[in-house]
Amino acid sequence: MNRRDFLRTAGIATAGLALPKSKRMLADPPPAAGWRTFEVTTRVEVLKPNGPTRVWLPAALIVDTPYQRTTANTFTADGGTAELVQSKADALGIISASYPAGARPVLTATNRVATRNHSVDLSVAGNAPKASRAELEHFLRSTKYMPTDGVVKVTAAEATRGARTDLEKARAIYEWIVENTSRNPKTRGCGLGDVRFMLESKDLGGKCADLNALYVALARASGLPARDVYGIRLAKSELGYKSLGPSTENVTKAQHCRAEVYLEGYGWVPADPADVRKVVLEEPPGNRPLDDEMVQKARKRLLGSWEMNWMAYNFGHEVALPGSSGPPVIFFMYPQAETADGRIDCLDPDGFKYEITSKETTASA
Repeated sequence: MNRRDFLRTAGIATAGLALPKSKRMLADPPPAAGWRTFEVTTRVEVLKPNGPTRVWLPAALIVDTPYQRTTANTFTADGGTAELVQSKADALGIISASYPAGARPVLTATNRVATRNHSVDLSVAGNAPKASRAELEHFLRSTKYMPTDGVVKVTAAEATRGARTDLEKARAIYEWIVENTSRNPKTRGCGLGDVRFMLESKDLGGKCADLNALYVALARASGLPARDVYGIRLAKSELGYKSLGPSTENVTKAQHCRAEVYLEGYGWVPADPADVRKVVLEEPPGNRPLDDEMVQKARKRLLGSWEMNWMAYNFGHEVALPGSSGPPVIFFMYPQAETADGRIDCLDPDGFKYEITSKETTASA
């Protein structure tokens, strides 16, 4: 994401929104049928502040989709100031907080969302709403970590050989990733999503930010608009997958990104080959073969369908954090912080403490 374009967009979006402690974003209440509601609370504390400190949190998705509607993003920055900065192109909301030297930096944010399971019938093209040309071009672009040339272009051509339609190409890339990648439990966090490195090194192991970024890059290299959707799991799976949902309300380590590919007549189609590989590795008893019945069930379902025990944050990639002196983050799914010493490792509990909890608030019928 271009820093100047993002900040210019953010400046327009946040005019009048720079409140000292909190800001709420409200949308029309969603219809009750089929929707579940959740309240997600994130509390961040920088344990070793040095000089002025900044903290950034992802807000819940700032646009409505068939699978999620955000009803509120609220936040409090004790001892500091905070604002909501937005970039509509990536449905990206950044809660940006700053603290003076000597303050104890603590930022608390609450996201309230409604979600519902989402599926696209791939057996027949329908009358899905058409995306704008600008939107499709945005999600066809080549980026530093998701390029569309060189080895990526070559691999995309190999993966889609024989595919004629866009749907056939999207499916061929999905199947190629399921067949040729693996989930690596030693990968830190959700991975990096450095697609060129993965392909050039022939190291196709990783986690969701790696495998689904690979899907997005190969799709774009094949002429298909595609995007990662960064988010977090909120509740256990109701479809029988123990590995695809947290077992408690503490979801601090439940971050998960998915992908979408745009197909004419179908709209934005869910795709999650990374979770197929998660089922292979982690679904009890573990290390299931690809021809296992449960794996086959997940493989069939996870192109065209999402279970919405999960909340989306944004579609952003290579995001410049407002006011940061450091480089853009490859994706914005984890809390981030920065002091006079520089950017803090968001996965290091010695300098950066945070807890994320999810509570379902769906009213009983």
